[in-house]
Amino acid sequence: MLAAAVAMPAQANDTAAQLVTGGLEFVINDDIKMLSEELFISREEIRVVYEFQNNTDTDQKVLVAFPMPDIEPDWWSPTAFPDGPNDNLFHFQTTFNGQPVKAELHEYAIAAGVDRADYLREKGISLVSFAQSTNEATSALDDATKAEMLHLGMFVPDMYDESEGAEKSYYPMWTYRATYTWEANFPAGQTVKVEHRYKPSVGGTTGVSFLSEPYEGFDPAAEYRTRYCTDESFINAVRKTVKSGDDPWAAPFYESWISYILTTGGNWGGGYIPKFRLVVDKGDEANLVSFCGEGIKKTGPTTFEMVATDFYPEKELDILILQRHEDF
Repeated sequence: MLAAAVAMPAQANDTAAQLVTGGLEFVINDDIKMLSEELFISREEIRVVYEFQNNTDTDQKVLVAFPMPDIEPDWWSPTAFPDGPNDNLFHFQTTFNGQPVKAELHEYAIAAGVDRADYLREKGISLVSFAQSTNEATSALDDATKAEMLHLGMFVPDMYDESEGAEKSYYPMWTYRATYTWEANFPAGQTVKVEHRYKPSVGGTTGVSFLSEPYEGFDPAAEYRTRYCTDESFINAVRKTVKSGDDPWAAPFYESWISYILTTGGNWGGGYIPKFRLVVDKGDEANLVSFCGEGIKKTGPTTFEMVATDFYPEKELDILILQRHEDF
């Protein structure tokens, strides 16, 4: 179950889908089976290659959906957000049997559990909450609109002092949600290959948070054990980098978090993946990495592999990479 800890935080599996009033709805397809999935994850790129088989004697035309993990703005941490053009933020590319496919992007803006995409479009504001241009656009709004958006849970206020007195700013804080869809024809009785590649959203902090003591009912160490399977050897490797008496945040690492939606891979025939292979690249030999899985092996200076048969994707994949400071 663990990840590699010695010298070594969405992003998604294909699923069948149907478009319904109000958005995208995912459905289970028993006629088409996923035979294999090869998944490569790094801070710079995610690549995934699937093989699907149509088990019927008729062609199957399917709306295929590829949901991305939700993105919440973080204006105070070194989060690496997708930086592509507005119509393809994730630099998303896909091929079907080697032929390029144009996928359609569906976008949502979730605040307090409600999609406010239409609200933002009416006001001419981008749905991409984490973009600096969106922050600039919302900062230019009149006070009444700002108050309304604060009431709707779309803003977070920030107070700071200047020479002339206290100032208040508002930062966009709605969750950006995206899904790519495209129509695919699965020929009767045949196997097809689908490949995606795109740039992930990478969250992070400027220090190591999971060494901190519990506070206000929250235990960082317990949270990381659950999400990233950080075991004692991993934690000890980090502790050794902190001088006695120093704050745990003084550890010479930046945290990077990458999430990938695995569970939708169970929506195909059989509900499991007969052949599954995951490769995680931590980027540099000085970095550390941890993630949950069975039988993880180190396969190179920076790469770790998990291979499984009849794999049931029961939970999403969360990866923690500790990136060593250049000064160290």
